[in-house]
Amino acid sequence: MERVERVAVLGLGYVGLPLALRACEAGYDVIGLDLDEGRVEQLRAGRSYVGDITGERLGAALASGSFHATTALGDLAGFDIAVIAVPTPLRDGAPDLQAVEQAATDLGDHLRPGACVVLESTTYPGTTEEVVGPLLEKTSGLCAGTDFFLGYSPERIDPGNRTWSLEATPKVVSGVDAMSTAAVRRFYESIVDTVVVAGGTREAELSKLIENTFRHINIALVNELAVFAHDTGIDVWNAIDVAATKPFGFMAFRPGPGVGGHCLPIDPTYLSWSARQQRGEPLLLVELANEINRHMPDHVVARVEAGLVDRGVAVRGARVLLLGVAYKKGTGDVREAPSARIAELLVDLGADVVAADPRVAADSFPPQVRAVDCAATELAAADVVVVVVDHDEFDVADVARHGRYILDCRNVVPAADHVERL
Repeated sequence: MERVERVAVLGLGYVGLPLALRACEAGYDVIGLDLDEGRVEQLRAGRSYVGDITGERLGAALASGSFHATTALGDLAGFDIAVIAVPTPLRDGAPDLQAVEQAATDLGDHLRPGACVVLESTTYPGTTEEVVGPLLEKTSGLCAGTDFFLGYSPERIDPGNRTWSLEATPKVVSGVDAMSTAAVRRFYESIVDTVVVAGGTREAELSKLIENTFRHINIALVNELAVFAHDTGIDVWNAIDVAATKPFGFMAFRPGPGVGGHCLPIDPTYLSWSARQQRGEPLLLVELANEINRHMPDHVVARVEAGLVDRGVAVRGARVLLLGVAYKKGTGDVREAPSARIAELLVDLGADVVAADPRVAADSFPPQVRAVDCAATELAAADVVVVVVDHDEFDVADVARHGRYILDCRNVVPAADHVERL
């Protein structure tokens, strides 16, 4: 009987958990390691904390006996393939690779000849070869590309996207040499529909940053245009829709209250930081986009304050209802969500801020913000309703019907005299 290969996934968040379950479904024996005991306990009990993973799917993986969640580093022993999917946040404007470095060190203790290690965490070009490889070699005594395989495959998880799942989204793969690339490619071809081979790990690392920086810069452009258009009495939403009829050379992006999640607020900064390290100066366009998008919550609050004053209501003591706390539609992910900054600024101005988000637990709401339902009574009680996220669960016709003054940051509420768009 052929031995089932063992896959170790380090980090069971929005990236690692879907990957671990997909590998399990593809026939691998999977060890999912996370140092958060609470997370591991939830998984063992069949409770998913990742919106895209249902309890039924998690339960099936547990019932198969092929998925094991653990906090014990010793359970990594015997792995054939390991995927590092840990967070890579920013600290004081610079990449924080502590979790990646720790994961590589932990894996090195159990690395065997012929095993394959893949980094999926978003990072700057050079991390796989200059940080992860040396740590694995130092701890294990083995040589990358000679004794074991090493590669990089950037994650492309889009929380809440029902069309482009992990297996349906083309997967970029790379290795530190030809044999490593082949090993990484073989693994991902067994769990996703399409694999794209990059020229090397640096190209794969850069590709991830390019993808998100492209979005970040274009969102910054339309956000700046939205501010300009409001000041000059132009309907920016209509202008973008009209521009989008051009069948070539244009891709439509829409304004919003700010950017959130791990990718857009952080990944472009990784790229600019890397440029500063390599050549002594940042990427100016990226820095400018960061500045524009970072200040969109301030613009939202300024619009709220002006709209209330126009209606004879002072922002101090005003009841503000935020619809949506997550960073995007269709997810409960609150990482870097602009709602937090909007709420903070409004509270500082003395507003009574409440929020509704059916996808986010109340204990994940911004501080000093009470959770309420998007009910007719709450809509009517608010001096202003701010549509921050356009979840499908929100009945926008009801919002228009019961809200007295609405600032729609997503262009979803039916037009009316009491409805303003960002």
